[in-house]
Amino acid sequence: MPGDHNVRAHGGHENDARRIFWAFLLIGGFMIVEIVGGVISGSLALLADAAHMLVDTVSLLFAWIAFRLSRRPEDKMRTYGYHRFPVLAAFTNGVSLVFIVGWIFSEAVGRFINPTEVLAGPMLVVAVLGLLVNIGAFTLFLGANRDNLNVRGALLHVVSDMLGSIAAVSAALIIMTTGWMLADPILSVLVCLLVLRSAWFLLRESAHVLLEGVPKQLNVQEIGPDLIENIPTIEDVHHVHAWSLSQEHSLLTLHARVAEDANPDSTIAAIRTRIDERFSIDHVTVQIELEDCTDNPVTVSD
Repeated sequence: MPGDHNVRAHGGHENDARRIFWAFLLIGGFMIVEIVGGVISGSLALLADAAHMLVDTVSLLFAWIAFRLSRRPEDKMRTYGYHRFPVLAAFTNGVSLVFIVGWIFSEAVGRFINPTEVLAGPMLVVAVLGLLVNIGAFTLFLGANRDNLNVRGALLHVVSDMLGSIAAVSAALIIMTTGWMLADPILSVLVCLLVLRSAWFLLRESAHVLLEGVPKQLNVQEIGPDLIENIPTIEDVHHVHAWSLSQEHSLLTLHARVAEDANPDSTIAAIRTRIDERFSIDHVTVQIELEDCTDNPVTVSD
């Protein structure tokens, strides 16, 4: 039932928003500790992770606000409401990841040219504490809806933070045992590459929604033939357009030419039911036509 679906979606959003908020408190609270530890130890890995934590703190707050705003009803300026705001938050998170990766990479290049002394002891202590905090934040997302772009954007920030902490721990151990200072920038660059890959996928998927791309795993070319096959009164289907308002909300419009003796209301109801059952889209706008379309249709029934 649509009502049950909306209730479940609302409950799921509340759960996801709560998890993001607690992750925001954990990471934001430890960020100050890591900044102090990075300054004292002189570790780029710690300072880079602290800078990343700063961006993540803001991004997690933005993601939480996005969930709250998405619950607001439509108004005269936004007739679809605020459902797309979480997708915008996910896109912004992806952009911020790219910028932070660029900053860490440029700092690492400087360390390659002029190696800097690092105090491995304080660095190790802070890095281990940071890793524990990030693991705690990561566990908060285990029960979240990771198909949601906003959740995935927040989770990617937490995972990249966790990778940064692992890199800092590894660099501290290498420096303590070998004295090799280049371990610090090298491991920072490796983390950058992993984070950049994740950021690219996040940007690609969120941009697809923002550009009103076809919903994932939907083949628009199948809709016309399917309707003609299953609804006898339909003679042709054209002007089929499908797009994503958000990951949870897909919309579709189409023109259907029907037989002269067809009941338009019954045909529209049948189309909507079939599309909901076969293609899982429950927001469908149908234009019924008794004669050839005057809008130069591109027929998809062949």
